[in-house]
Amino acid sequence: MIRTRSEYRNYLEADRISLGRSNTLVRRLFDEIWRYQRTLRRVEYLYGTNANFARRLLAKWSLRRQGIRLGFTIHPGNFGPGLSIAHHGTITVNAGARIGRNCRIHPGVGIGTAAGQSDAAPTLGDNCYLGPGAKLMGPISIGDNTAVGANAVVNKSFEAGNVTLGGVPAKVISEKTSDGLLIKGAQ
Repeated sequence: MIRTRSEYRNYLEADRISLGRSNTLVRRLFDEIWRYQRTLRRVEYLYGTNANFARRLLAKWSLRRQGIRLGFTIHPGNFGPGLSIAHHGTITVNAGARIGRNCRIHPGVGIGTAAGQSDAAPTLGDNCYLGPGAKLMGPISIGDNTAVGANAVVNKSFEAGNVTLGGVPAKVISEKTSDGLLIKGAQ
């Protein structure tokens, strides 16, 4: 959760850089994904600073409406700074999941718990790339600089990181890291 105004600004700037967006008025008004991410960070900030109840409720309602329109179910506090949502499409992230800095996530990704376990969600490290259709489930840990290939199903931990995962069930398919697959907005 974001607890200070300067931390809020740092998250917004890291997200903007990771998305590769310019900070123009046109971009701020008409780029729906950038607007969604700004609203997500605003909700995190308002809840983190225990702001006025009405402001928190209005911001959360706005986030939910935008999420429904774009197909995103992302809870406040899931992602560290440098989030980059590739484009519109269904993205579902369990409220208990924790993802580090500089994550690039594509449509069709599902990050959730194993069947029958409501509190056992994945933890991902920094600089992770999640390809289209990737599924991560259960109480697993994924290390830093990991790329998860398209339609991979990850149901066990790969804590070492610095690899590419692919397949059903996922396994290490390459020693190539996520470098070049994402822009690092947060250091």
